[in-house]
Amino acid sequence: MGGAIAGSGLQVWCTCPRQEVEESAMMRWWRCNCLSRSFTGSVYLVEPVFALYIFSMSMGFMLLQQYVYRRLWLQVSGAPYPVEVDNMYCADSSTNLTLTFQEVQRETSLFFLYYYLLVFFPGLLPSLLLVNYSDFWGRKAAILPPVVGGLFLLLTCFLTSYLSLDLNFVLGTAVVTGFFGGMETLLGACFLYMADWCEDARIRTVRMAGLEIIPGLFSGLSSLCTGYFIRTAGFTWPFLTAALLLLLNLGYVLFVLRETLNTAASPCPTSSSSSSSSTSSTRISTEADPSSISKLRVMIGHLQKVYLIFVSGSRRRNTVLGMMLAAFALHTMSQRGAFMVTLYELNEPLCWSEVLVSYGSLLTSLTCLTSFAGVFFLSRCLGEHHIVLLGLLSISVGLLMAAVAKTTLLMLLVRIPLMLSAAPSAVLRSMMSKVVLSSEQGAVFACIAFVDLLSANLAQMMFSSTYAATVAWFSGFIFLLASFLSIISAVLIGVLMLFPLDVVEDMSKLTAEE
Repeated sequence: MGGAIAGSGLQVWCTCPRQEVEESAMMRWWRCNCLSRSFTGSVYLVEPVFALYIFSMSMGFMLLQQYVYRRLWLQVSGAPYPVEVDNMYCADSSTNLTLTFQEVQRETSLFFLYYYLLVFFPGLLPSLLLVNYSDFWGRKAAILPPVVGGLFLLLTCFLTSYLSLDLNFVLGTAVVTGFFGGMETLLGACFLYMADWCEDARIRTVRMAGLEIIPGLFSGLSSLCTGYFIRTAGFTWPFLTAALLLLLNLGYVLFVLRETLNTAASPCPTSSSSSSSSTSSTRISTEADPSSISKLRVMIGHLQKVYLIFVSGSRRRNTVLGMMLAAFALHTMSQRGAFMVTLYELNEPLCWSEVLVSYGSLLTSLTCLTSFAGVFFLSRCLGEHHIVLLGLLSISVGLLMAAVAKTTLLMLLVRIPLMLSAAPSAVLRSMMSKVVLSSEQGAVFACIAFVDLLSANLAQMMFSSTYAATVAWFSGFIFLLASFLSIISAVLIGVLMLFPLDVVEDMSKLTAEE
């Protein structure tokens, strides 16, 4: 049954768990519209949390990239960054800016290498634990930390810009931010939040697919705003604006968003025959007594859930799941190669302004929408493996084109072959969720979040160091490397097509063993 929050202008489609007792039509409408009088929250709508987080953090990171670039320009050249710089200015050989550009590009890429390195190690354990631990403490326990960590980072960036503090303050904050988790942790928690409350498989799939396109849509909007914001207000007030948006997001999570799990009672009584993952998660939370179990044992138990995915499965299933995770990791790494495009666009011979960089980021973000549309239509005539292969081919061709782009027009046209670049991520998540039991969904999403964080940060460090080493002789080399990783991922998917897994037979065996 579906429902909507009246007067909000937003549709909240949610399938409520089946009940053993018969309820009136009014009671059923009220319950299925996801409203409650509890002080813990009143709305089962998690999409605004993720959207506002992506908008704020995308704005903050684009600001940070260009702020660090201009601060390092001042240190290297001894003069402020020339705001009038453009491709014609770079093409003028009399300006003699080549050495300055190369040095600033190298220093900036090394700065972000240190940044990702400092975020990487503290963030490994939270990414694995928080999503899994939410089975015990509730989904909001995994949603809150990334928002708090992002708020702390943006406030530090604001103070650094306002007081002209040393850039090392930002690097120090990166260590603290890592302990709170990042986008991968928040995304995994949002997926589980939807799985808890929306029982209908079709509606849950549509909402999860919609969640996948949020990063592209809202990061593009924030990029478009950021360019003009920098031109009119500099960097200080945009940093503060992004921090205030995250503060608003924090208030929404604390006081508006309703918890789907409860240590005392389930939000909706469920029948004993319900097969949804929310029933399993609620049973865990109601039977466990946090006062009688040490925190260490609880953490170890949740880590074991990830380990048991591979122990309890057949060798064939474990091989397939491992290859899917490897393909997912390589795909994530190849996508992170495109994240260096801002530095590439600021370098000569392109020398894009902050507004042109914003338009380029907006076009890149539109690839998430075209990828969603591509998955929607291609799934009617192609299998999941073929859609993943098309997406990986899209990334490979687009990155090869970016490696040789030396004009503004060609760099803008790079976004055309990248139209399906975001498709492999969503489809691979769906494929991996289908090869495990419903009781293992939380553990497998935690494992995906961990692999996503691990591969993303490793890729950022690898590409940052590679760009610093190659910017003097071939700045597009990182795009060739990212394209090669995408090709390896496509090879793994091709091998999986040759040795398919009978999911129904394997799942029936696992269920019988349980």
